[in-house]
Amino acid sequence: MEKSSLTSWVDCAARLVAVAAGREAADLVIRDGAWVNVHTREVLQNHDLAIAEGRFAYCGPDAAHCIGDETQVIKAEGRYMIPGLCDGHMHIESGMLTPAEFAAAVIPHGTTTMFTDPHEIANVLGLRGVRLMHDEALLQPISIFTQMPSCAPSAPGLETTGYEIGPDDVAEAMTWPGIIGLGEMMNFPGVVNGSQQMLAEIAATQKAGKTVGGHYASPDLGPDFHAYAAGGPADDHEGTCEADAIARVRQGMRSMMRLGSAWYDVESQITAVTEKGLDPRGFILCTDDCHSGTLVGEGHMNRVVRHAIACGCDPVVALQMATLNTATHFGLERELGSISPGRRADVILTSDLVSLPIEHVIARGVTVAHAGQIAVDCPHLDWPVDARETVKLGRMLKATDFEIKAPPGADSVTAKVIGVVENQAPTKALIRKIPIEQGLLKPSGAVCQIALVERHRGTGSVVNGLVEGFGYQGRMAMASTVAHDSHHMIVVGTNREDMALAANRLGEVGGGITVFKDGVELALVELPIAGLMSDAPAAQVAAKADRMVAAMAECGCTLNNAYMQHSLLALVVIPELRISDLGLVDVTKFEITDLFEETG
Repeated sequence: MEKSSLTSWVDCAARLVAVAAGREAADLVIRDGAWVNVHTREVLQNHDLAIAEGRFAYCGPDAAHCIGDETQVIKAEGRYMIPGLCDGHMHIESGMLTPAEFAAAVIPHGTTTMFTDPHEIANVLGLRGVRLMHDEALLQPISIFTQMPSCAPSAPGLETTGYEIGPDDVAEAMTWPGIIGLGEMMNFPGVVNGSQQMLAEIAATQKAGKTVGGHYASPDLGPDFHAYAAGGPADDHEGTCEADAIARVRQGMRSMMRLGSAWYDVESQITAVTEKGLDPRGFILCTDDCHSGTLVGEGHMNRVVRHAIACGCDPVVALQMATLNTATHFGLERELGSISPGRRADVILTSDLVSLPIEHVIARGVTVAHAGQIAVDCPHLDWPVDARETVKLGRMLKATDFEIKAPPGADSVTAKVIGVVENQAPTKALIRKIPIEQGLLKPSGAVCQIALVERHRGTGSVVNGLVEGFGYQGRMAMASTVAHDSHHMIVVGTNREDMALAANRLGEVGGGITVFKDGVELALVELPIAGLMSDAPAAQVAAKADRMVAAMAECGCTLNNAYMQHSLLALVVIPELRISDLGLVDVTKFEITDLFEETG
């Protein structure tokens, strides 16, 4: 592995000084632009930027003295010069892409820095999987920092992962060159209750002088929230309303407001700044989860910034939340996040601060995208064979594996049903009366079946339950090996035969997503790496994902980003009701619960 090279500020300071003073020529000069200064919140017209060794050397009104015979000159022609955009919290695997292909997808949108938590692959391949993601990230022409996943499993005792992560793993990862901190501490009940393991992971991170990521997915802002803040998490992206955002920044945490493929939590929280007038330094914009279709069709952090502006945020403040605030939070204010001397020369040329067209992207002093087209290579790691053979069902599944037997003598049952909420991570714990036919539950109408199929150890285990909200009609099934967070296989369907077909199909191809209707496969997205990612280009994966979304619609589902909802049905750290390989999980109590309420 050859790390993408960038000279440190210390090692190139002499040259930066010489270029700024005019004694040496810059590598690149951008002339006559409007410098958006996120330190002072000013827009400075008719300014130049001089770059050397991949870093800014001079930022001022005239860089003519920095230009030599070999200096490349770019004419900004009055366009705005804004810092490259930073994503403060995200999971590359959610794009169904490897780090290389994710980078290639987001670079044309102006993203030059990402803080990634490879939590998904940690659940499948453990510390080795994290290292593979970390190593490919370091090869890229932009800055991709890795947060060491903290919770695999995310809720001990409620799910079984392929591998487990512990304090020793965290301590080891803190010595790796690309590790920036600890990934989101999802086991918030563990922190609140003084779990020695969770506190040891936090301590290992703090002793290394790195940042602890937070995840407090509860509306309770009482003593439990205060106890969590006291445990050390420095940020949180699980807020969904203004009160959540305010509570976090009052405790000295950063409020990370997300706009992903399925999360729309910026509009409901940014009023803490736009209406309540809180200091915007405590707020960061992020995506959390973006699938490939969003990246290709709508954008990445540029989409989030535009959305924040549309919600009433001042454009320069919105840019601060996607650049300087993020860098400062991770202790990198002197390294990136602004157009200032010594910082990494990450800069975007755009003709409008509101619509934010990304016209020219420079990272580390090199043009990486122009007019929406990538201009550099994003190197791939050679992913090993075992990382491509992670779907282990142990046997061929049959329709009978998806039967839900009724209690003896019952005519109907009152059952707990997972209720999907459009555009939100939380689900609802619903109670529904389910008819019985020949001793088996026969859900109908809005309710269909859900099953979690174990795929890490080949046990052949299937846990069945009920779900409502997708709107599926007719005979169909959808299966996915992307099943946050333990990433077994989730199958949702109205017909047991199709559920078996879908599950076996993913076992055959080594992971991904498939949709069946009336016994025929309508769509397939192959994700051979850990059952989570493809190393194909984003446009190809997005095209298959678009077909998958269309197939879901053909089966009656019209929810916005319904696939993301499907993939989160086993996320046992976000309320209210979920499914795992151990059973149905009541996340409000963090305990396994029965499917049936009562019989009738």
